[in-house]
Amino acid sequence: MLIHGKQMHLQCTAEDIGRYVILPGDPGRCAVIAQLLDDAQEISYNREFHVYTGHLNGERVTVCSTGIGGPSAAIALEELVECGADTFIRVGTCGGVDAAVCGGDVVVATAAVRQEGTSREYLPLEYPAAASYPVVHALANACEALGYRTHVGVVQSKDSFYGEIRPQCQPIAADLKEKWTAWTAAGVLASEMEAAALFTAGAAEVIAKSVFKAYTSNGATLSVLLYLRAFEDGDFTSAWGIGAVLLVLVLLINLAARLAKTKLKQKQ
Repeated sequence: MLIHGKQMHLQCTAEDIGRYVILPGDPGRCAVIAQLLDDAQEISYNREFHVYTGHLNGERVTVCSTGIGGPSAAIALEELVECGADTFIRVGTCGGVDAAVCGGDVVVATAAVRQEGTSREYLPLEYPAAASYPVVHALANACEALGYRTHVGVVQSKDSFYGEIRPQCQPIAADLKEKWTAWTAAGVLASEMEAAALFTAGAAEVIAKSVFKAYTSNGATLSVLLYLRAFEDGDFTSAWGIGAVLLVLVLLINLAARLAKTKLKQKQ
């Protein structure tokens, strides 16, 4: 959402942002990451959002902090998408769930348990929070090439930091402990607070663009979708009106096809 020509929270424009974005949580880490880029420039610093843009191997890359948790991470992603970004790598600290994950290891998340609230504002809970395979594949290969001890698999996203590390202090301690046992048994690698929201919000952005393209690329498709929407909403008058338009379109298309076929035969 633009206010005075800039994104409301990130305070940037499309000209400020690269296609590729690195998303740390801590604003203090942005300057450190930006030092790895060529010609990095500070774009803005508003609330938890610290933004730099530079170049890496000739590609324009942005670094943007999101703060802690899914809500602010989703805000950053949505505003960055509006600025033209389409590939995001979330980097940050997580806690090991699987006993094989040790301090200093790298975890590459393929998907996330949606034990948080933000993702439910984008897609139904049944929809999986899954990462982009090409990005996961590239990250895993890079970690292997650099010799890092790496784990690739599912993580768990939560909203409450202390609710998980001090469950005995919470009224729902039994539920928290039961879920932790389930995640451990299911092979969840680590616990963090942003992945599910980012994966789901990202998927919702892709779906929304696909639907918009379908709505605008073909008039007949748009008419059918409008008919179905009106029918589902109980607006039968509009539905029948759109249905009549569709019927006329079909008749005109059939008539045109027959005329074209007749002319083709006459030429032969």
